Amino acid sequence: MIKPTPNPPETDPVPDANSTSPYAAVDTKKLHAAAERALDFYLNPAAQIMSTPYTPNDMFYVNPKADTESLLANACESLASATVMLGDFAAMLEGTHRKTLLGIAQVVMLGELAVNKALDNVDPAA
Repeated sequence: MIKPTPNPPETDPVPDANSTSPYAAVDTKKLHAAAERALDFYLNPAAQIMSTPYTPNDMFYVNPKADTESLLANACESLASATVMLGDFAAMLEGTHRKTLLGIAQVVMLGELAVNKALDNVDPAA
């Protein structure tokens, strides 16, 4: 009977010092450290993100002398405008994109309600 494929080449099961295999002299500590870095990169990306502190962009500043009531009123107006813009834009879409945009609009609206409640709780400036 004729075999369709040839036999694989015969090799020594134990690599010797003259072997050209790249795995013959692997430093296990380096290999373990590389594996840990790879696992952290793919399975724990929050550790890398949290290791660098957040530094806000200093292009725009809020006036440090602004009172809380004015800041809340401005935030409320901004959120109300964003809700209207998102609703108008969602009216032009269909399907899942519309549902996604309406979900975002709802989150913005909830933020607006929270800011409104905080504004109600603030004592008016004398």
